[in-house]
Amino acid sequence: MEKYHQISSEFLSLSRLEEILKGEFKLQLSEDVKKNVLSCRAYLDEKVERSENPIYGINTGFGALCNTEISKQDLKKLQRNLVTSHACGMGDEVPEAIVKLMLLLKIQGLAQGHSAVQLITLERLVAFYNEGVYPIVYEQGSLGASGDLAPLAHLALPLIGEGEVKYKGKRMTAEEINHKMGWQAIELMSKEGLALLNGTQFMSAYACHILIKLNHLSKWSDFAAAASIDAFDGRMSPFNDLLHQLRPHPGQIETAKAILHHLDGSEISKQKKTAVQDPYCLRCVPQVHGASKDTITHARKVVEIEINSVTDNPTVFEKEDEVLSGGNFHGQPLALVLDFMAIAVAELASISERRTYKLLSGERGLPAFLANMPGLNSGFMILQYSAASAVSQNKQLCTPASIDSIDSSNGQEDHVSMGANAATKLLRVLENYEKIIGIEWLAASQALHFRDYKTSPAIKAMIDAFRKEVSFVAEDQPMYLLMQKSRDFILNNAV
Repeated sequence: MEKYHQISSEFLSLSRLEEILKGEFKLQLSEDVKKNVLSCRAYLDEKVERSENPIYGINTGFGALCNTEISKQDLKKLQRNLVTSHACGMGDEVPEAIVKLMLLLKIQGLAQGHSAVQLITLERLVAFYNEGVYPIVYEQGSLGASGDLAPLAHLALPLIGEGEVKYKGKRMTAEEINHKMGWQAIELMSKEGLALLNGTQFMSAYACHILIKLNHLSKWSDFAAAASIDAFDGRMSPFNDLLHQLRPHPGQIETAKAILHHLDGSEISKQKKTAVQDPYCLRCVPQVHGASKDTITHARKVVEIEINSVTDNPTVFEKEDEVLSGGNFHGQPLALVLDFMAIAVAELASISERRTYKLLSGERGLPAFLANMPGLNSGFMILQYSAASAVSQNKQLCTPASIDSIDSSNGQEDHVSMGANAATKLLRVLENYEKIIGIEWLAASQALHFRDYKTSPAIKAMIDAFRKEVSFVAEDQPMYLLMQKSRDFILNNAV
């Protein structure tokens, strides 16, 4: 039986968004949404008829051409021209999972009833989502202000019978998918092209995709850290709640509790320690992981506001009889938190690599490089090199995009957020993080073999599951395969 999520004026949380995606819900417009969309469209048509003054983007040109009036007979052509001329995407194709989110978020924004789209346009976007018709969108081209113009133009092209889509893994032209589905290309009315192209749904989709993944991965950071702490015969005193109540950052308190929970019942953790203190990468896990968690929590709040907002321009206020041109499309709120998240994720990756380094150091009774017979075998030596390489790349990717701005549209659009670039590089930081934590988990599992797996029941159970896919490394072998399996194991298993 198919499950549906009703698009309405109710607040859409990231938790609900995750349920919709994982549960493969289809979308359905509420009756209130349909009524408001029809009413807003009718109001704008009437407003244009009676207005003696030009209204930006409705009967004028765009950007620096905003003072050029357009005749009534050309209003539909103006909107079509806008979509086709702005489809200037470059680079790699946006992952299908993110395009799906772009569709959902564009529907959510237009459904608020302030964009004056036709109901048929909104319903076609819903049909794209429900039927799995995903427009081909490219990573490069948005400046993160005036909306994500180029990516959203590619998202909109198939509506008017242009561009390309992916359907069931096959690349098709818009004409081909329309023929297959029995759809007619939509004739855009006044303002519709702007409503489709203005908005922050490219940046927002990346942010949502990454935050949903981080909900899973940040838990794994704590779990892998706990395994490494036990494998290195670390002390438990740094996780005592007394310490953290004196510096009560929420993420710090949460992380300390998580480490103690994961290590509950460990024989290693209870044995007498020879070292008076542990290295920072073990001892300061609550402080470092916790700070990243608090950053992610802040980002979630900003992103949730954004995905429930109207971010196209101009904005139609039927009750107030106003069509207002403003700047809700400007991606600055997202650009800043996307850059902030990149730093937070890079730090989770950085401290993970440091724990791997310590496990390979040959200290505290562990063999050098976790090799079964060091010398004959190099063991995990070069895994740390790989992790270090990815950590270094993350540092380069963490240069903020949001501090940059380049004039566009002949100086009319003279400050832009560059949030789209912040979004795409954040995804690369996240992907590096997945690989790095996979390496740590592989190393911690190997190290705990030399402790006779006298770790906690929770960690032992996870290693037992892992051993069904990756055996203890007794002799040197092609390690990249094990690294890939470890990363996949983390992505596919909850802790």
